[in-house]
Formats: sequence, C-alpha cells, structure tokens
Amino acid sequence: MIYLASQSPRRRQLLEQLGVGYELLLPGDDEDAEGMEAVLPGEAPLAYVKRVTHLKLQAALKRRKARGLKAAPVLCSDTTVALGRQILGKPADAKDATRMLSALSGQTHRVLTAVSLGTDKKQVQIVSISKVRFANMTPAQIKAYVASGEPMGKAGAYAVQGRAAAFIEHISGSYSGIMGLPVFETAQLLREFAYKF
Repeated sequence: MIYLASQSPRRRQLLEQLGVGYELLLPGDDEDAEGMEAVLPGEAPLAYVKRVTHLKLQAALKRRKARGLKAAPVLCSDTTVALGRQILGKPADAKDATRMLSALSGQTHRVLTAVSLGTDKKQVQIVSISKVRFANMTPAQIKAYVASGEPMGKAGAYAVQGRAAAFIEHISGSYSGIMGLPVFETAQLLREFAYKF
C-alpha cells in the first residue's frame, strides 16, 4: 500500500491500472497547496516541475506524520506544459484557457511530469518528458472546447484523454505521462520500494 497525495482522478485510475493499492493523503484546509505551484522568476520548466513535486512530497510526508498514519511510501506528481521555456499551468479562467490553446494551436509543445516517491528515509524522483503536436485550431473550435469546461484545472488547458484528442496530431513519449502519471516510470520507482510488477 502507498499513499497518493493527489486529487487527480486520472492519477488514481493509472495507479489502479498498475494494480497498486493506495490511500489518498490530501492536503488539509490549513495547507497552501496551490501556493507551492507558483513559478519562480526565470524558472525553466524542468526545474519547476522537479521542485514542485519535491515540495509536494515533503508536505505530504509531514502531513502523514502529523495525522499519525502508519508508515508507507508517499507518491506525488506534478505535470506542466511547456511551449519553449514558457510554462503553461492551469488556466485562471476561460480567457486564460483561450490564450493558452491559441498559443498551442499548430505547435509542438512538451509535457513534463515529475513523480516523487518516498518515505522519511528514502526519496526518489523521475521525470517523463513527452512531445505533443496540436493541429491548427480555429477560434470557433477553441471557443467550443473552452465552453465544454474541460480545460479548467488542467495544465496547458487541455486533457489528452478528453475532447482535446480531436486536435492532437502527434504524440512522442508517454501517453500516461501526458495524462498526469507516467505508468512505466512510476513502476520503476515502485520497484525501488520492493513492489513487484
């Protein structure tokens, strides 16, 4: 059994795909979970995703201890979309989602997902980097997609497993990593904690 410190239903689904038993270890109301996702000035996408995932793991380990829960590895993950050095996080509103999707239209971007797994004594991290190419999207297509509500709460304002798939021309890398938890890389980390696959 592991603890999953993520609210993402996609990450739960991908862990279940691996057959890994987990319990959710979500932040309390007293924690500033969104605050740790703030981008530092001049921060590169790779440095950003590694730093945020590390911070999430430290906060989750502290949370486990404070709640008096039994010892078990904690899994944290963070996904960011990068267009060049520009980090496209979760859109603030529909206008922001429209801006991001307009920038991604007809372009190839990177999706970086970092996974951290650890206990108080041992912590490991791995990063999956994939490339995604969007077809050219018309303003009407972008408007309709934003109106669906799907882009909200998603890095880069899209969900690869949702309606956005209709606009994705090419993927190079890890489909599950683009969803938010790279299955192959996660299995590698779990093996370091004696999980068998």
